[in-house]
Amino acid sequence: MHYVGIDLAWGTKQPTGLAVLDAEARLLHVSTVRTDAEIEAGLGPFVEGECLVGIDAPIVVENPTGSRPAEQQLSRDFRRFEAGTHPSNTGKPEFAEGTRARRVCRLLGLDPDPRSGRARRAIEVYPHAASVVLFDLPRTLKYKNKPGRDLDLLRAELLRLLGYVETVVDVDDHADWAALRRQVEQATRKSQLRVVEDQVDAVVCAYVALFADTRPDETAHYGDAATGCIVTPALVEGTGERRRARSTDPSQRIVQDAVRRYVEAQPQVVEAGVGYVDLVTEILDEAGINYLSVTGRTKSVTSFAEKAARRGLDGELLHPAPFTDITDQIGVRVITYVQSDVAAVADLLDDQLVVTDDRDMGLETASEGRFGYASRHLLVGLDAAREGRAEHAALREQRASVQIRTVLQHAWAEFEHEARYKGSVPADLAPDLDRRFTLAAGLLELADQEFSSIRERLRAPSGATSSPVEPEDPRLDPRELAAFLAGQYDDAGWSRTDHYAWISGLLLELGVTSLDELAEVLRRPELEHLNETMGYRFPPGAVRRLDDALLAVYGERYLALRGNAPPASAAGAEVRAAAPRARRGSASRPPRRRVMDERPGLAHPTPGTILISRTTPSPSAASASA
Repeated sequence: MHYVGIDLAWGTKQPTGLAVLDAEARLLHVSTVRTDAEIEAGLGPFVEGECLVGIDAPIVVENPTGSRPAEQQLSRDFRRFEAGTHPSNTGKPEFAEGTRARRVCRLLGLDPDPRSGRARRAIEVYPHAASVVLFDLPRTLKYKNKPGRDLDLLRAELLRLLGYVETVVDVDDHADWAALRRQVEQATRKSQLRVVEDQVDAVVCAYVALFADTRPDETAHYGDAATGCIVTPALVEGTGERRRARSTDPSQRIVQDAVRRYVEAQPQVVEAGVGYVDLVTEILDEAGINYLSVTGRTKSVTSFAEKAARRGLDGELLHPAPFTDITDQIGVRVITYVQSDVAAVADLLDDQLVVTDDRDMGLETASEGRFGYASRHLLVGLDAAREGRAEHAALREQRASVQIRTVLQHAWAEFEHEARYKGSVPADLAPDLDRRFTLAAGLLELADQEFSSIRERLRAPSGATSSPVEPEDPRLDPRELAAFLAGQYDDAGWSRTDHYAWISGLLLELGVTSLDELAEVLRRPELEHLNETMGYRFPPGAVRRLDDALLAVYGERYLALRGNAPPASAAGAEVRAAAPRARRGSASRPPRRRVMDERPGLAHPTPGTILISRTTPSPSAASASA
């Protein structure tokens, strides 16, 4: 059985949303089309067998003026919730020669009689009225573009609708739904929201069809087959109030209230999630710590509801206060190259943020004498200094769960999750699967150790001073520069590959084109006590060490280099990120947004130290210097 939703435009110039659910309310399809032929092509596979199609458009219009009886009746009940209908009559051009919805029914072979018992049929639905009942809303959500509604309001209201839909429809792991949510979160124009709203409305239409089919006693029919009939979840009979489907079980009411609270808060949670990804990335880049990626996600409503409802063996809720007890609403993941970087990132975040929980899952696994999942899990919040800053306002009173693991640990965890939780493992294969995952975990742990050893060997002084470079590129080779700095700063962390290229371009601007010349610069007497002056609390990367040294030697001249130019302003779409999102290094320098004596984690410089503000150059500026 398929339940289909069509948010049908009255003409072919505007988009029409399509959606399909299965009998378990799992989202199977969501898309947008324009023509009737495209509707037939998109829905054909889903309406060949038994189906019920909910269409948000008049199917039957016979009255020459005014409103249909169905519209008058529904508006009387729902007008106080701001969910009244628009009038339909044959005096309007779009209905003068019949309705588009009726034509679509004929095209798909659907019986439009709302009382029909046939296997393939259609009903007219109205998402605004349905949402009021389904989601217990005091009024309709204002996500439609009308005068006086700005982009921020439309985005927030559409995000609320997305959240509410996720409480009744299983959308987890559906790539198209995730893309719709990202488009709303990143939208910079109202037109970008319009394409999404049609598809979300179609999902509501499909769910109303499922609701009407499976809960007929709670469904209302306004009008009749002859003059037009609108089907919607019913208000409470005799009172006209919204139907509050609240359980008599106190613990279940706790879950329902927590899910509703999460739906209302999710737009702010999404914004905070973006902020935490930015903040963690900035902290790592400030410290010059090498990493592969920083990604983030906010927990979906479906996932939150499932976790909130979990119970222990005693039948009690595992999270008695779900909204506050579920601490991974915001997730940030840092992927490093080697195990020592995991510890460096954890120590750095502990220094810069407030860490309220710290679990080393690898140590816990090893303490049980097993190989398996390995990751460092921190629960972090803002420190007191950042809480007062306007740029971190969205992060106040929000916590983030930060997972830190090596790229090999990440590969194991992702593959194991894919196989166990998204695949179907026959019971007779489970023991062999466990054995193979354990073997793979042990091998990857050995590989991690070898990669750490390789890095330590590369840090050892090589004795190399300079080597020929390509005649068309006068810069120092970034690989040779990395080897040189590993010997020069043997206690420094490994920097990111693209940062070596950036600093090589700056050295060229300074006229330093050989390792011998660079060695001469680093022997300058003003650098003798630089480490003590900087007072590093955590091991900075090699490029960060060289960056600070060049600033101390060249001062204002260094800051004026093209490679240190400020960035161009970011587009709004880049400021708003999705969820899941990745931040990777560009061919630019690590961000430096504060004067030196304001950097978290650094001691105040001694008198006479140059205090200068630094900004992050754009990738184009960095490439220009190269």
